Amino acid sequence: MAEQHTPRSLIVTFYGAYGRAAEGPVPVSALVRLLGAAGVDAPSVRSSVSRLKRRGFLVPGRAADGSAGYGLSDEARELLEDGDRRIYAAPPAAAGEPTWLLATFSVPEQERNKRHLLRSRLARLGFGTVAPGLWIAPAHLEDETRHTLDRLQLTAYVELFRGGHLGFAPTAEAVARWWDLTSLAKQHEEFLDLHEPVLRGWQNGAAPDPEAAYRDYLTALDSWRRLPYADPGLPRALLPSDWPGDRSAAVFAELHARLRDVGAAFVGL
Repeated sequence: MAEQHTPRSLIVTFYGAYGRAAEGPVPVSALVRLLGAAGVDAPSVRSSVSRLKRRGFLVPGRAADGSAGYGLSDEARELLEDGDRRIYAAPPAAAGEPTWLLATFSVPEQERNKRHLLRSRLARLGFGTVAPGLWIAPAHLEDETRHTLDRLQLTAYVELFRGGHLGFAPTAEAVARWWDLTSLAKQHEEFLDLHEPVLRGWQNGAAPDPEAAYRDYLTALDSWRRLPYADPGLPRALLPSDWPGDRSAAVFAELHARLRDVGAAFVGL
């Protein structure tokens, strides 16, 4: 199975991994070179950068050498910092009965666009659905949920609760209804199919080459960064015994440890 990495997604991933550490805007010529190493041609880089500028993710400026470049908007930097806590976090330790975060909301009909935004953001945060209008997530997502809803000015429409599941179905059965575990497992398995062989190659190979390390890390991160949102760190005891999420997290963590800093030498910003 071939993996598809869109130019726009790879640019966002690049800024998350390397670009935001640059001193000032990243030169367009550097973006073309660095995305080219990941298989993106120059016209696609330029058109994707333009779209990200229109969306307010990138802002134009002058790079240190005086050439045209692009840096992150304040909102984009905040989004990437929020993502760090999810993408690079260790799986939460489970102790005792799990505690859940519940969200319910009410939006006036004349503001139904905010209803759609709320649903989409809760889904992107990893919430499952208990019933229409009642969403659920592991309680460790409370701070991130509050921060996201506050940033989007949606807190006036939402009520949050913390608590345990008291019945009547066993909690593991209920979790399998609240989330599509089959789909989540497939996403982990697809990540493993594509990136576990890459890790084995680095484990068995010679000294890392900076360009190859950069390319393999960028594509692995581009694949991985969505998974911790789709799979929000559900308690391991409530998941199937053959759950592939533990292995995919371990594979990404080792790729990150082995390749990120080596790849930075190729980036050279």
